[in-house]
Amino acid sequence: MFGKIVIFGVGLIGGSFALGLKRAGVVASIVGIDRSPSALARALELGIIDAVGDDLAAAMQGADLVLIAAPVAQTERILAALLPHLQPGTVITDAGSTKTDVVAAARRALGDKVAQFVPGHPIAGRESNGPDAAIVDLYVGKKTVLAPLPENAPADVERVAKAWRDCGAIVHLLAAEEHDKVFAAVSHLPHLLAFALVDDIANKPHADLLFQYAASGFRDFTRIAGSSPEMWRDISLANQPALLGELDAYLAQLTRMRASLAAGDGAALEAVYANAQRARRQWSEAIETAEAPPPPCDNPET
Repeated sequence: MFGKIVIFGVGLIGGSFALGLKRAGVVASIVGIDRSPSALARALELGIIDAVGDDLAAAMQGADLVLIAAPVAQTERILAALLPHLQPGTVITDAGSTKTDVVAAARRALGDKVAQFVPGHPIAGRESNGPDAAIVDLYVGKKTVLAPLPENAPADVERVAKAWRDCGAIVHLLAAEEHDKVFAAVSHLPHLLAFALVDDIANKPHADLLFQYAASGFRDFTRIAGSSPEMWRDISLANQPALLGELDAYLAQLTRMRASLAAGDGAALEAVYANAQRARRQWSEAIETAEAPPPPCDNPET
């Protein structure tokens, strides 16, 4: 049971975290803090939070857990603001999509209290934002990655892990550097590509005509281009080295495919398509298996 949880950022990520904990019945009070007064008012109206943290010292008093669900570039500023009010029993975590920069920010901001910060990243989201986008089951069956620091106490890591498990998430552990390399490939690069494609089409002189005939394939490929530009600007810059490496590899792949297309080499193109189809089917089946609800128990008393 958590007594008080403080959430910085009451939109999709922070709001869904709050709703998941409330449904699980494991938190007595949730205090929300956000740059937007209207977002806080809406979160309060929707029952996402129980109180607005107008006074940071009062909000942090007796807090068991703090979640920073804000763009990663804001992490250091938020941690620095928390430091004067950070009590020994409070654990801080985050929901940022990059980890090495967040760890560096935490070390600068918290100094010898960095042991109270457990880096995290829930692998779930939608293209919509704000408190109205928050849903109670966003994290059910989804992975949450924790990247514990050497200084973290095992009990503090478990406290953060428990909160995510209470929301229905499956908790994994990765080192910060490994996390950023993995997500540069499977999350950050796809977002960059989706934004780039939509921007390219939007800037064409006949964009209206193109969008008029764009259908489900375009919608599915570009769905994530509806995400927050501010958030993805910060993520892209924070994970610049790993993202540049993945982008260079992708550009090389496109160059090879362009050469095959220019040469009329259908066999080469089909080989790429077939390999991609097999890999995606295997991935999709694995995801469906992992996220499938458990079978009903034959004996409810066991």
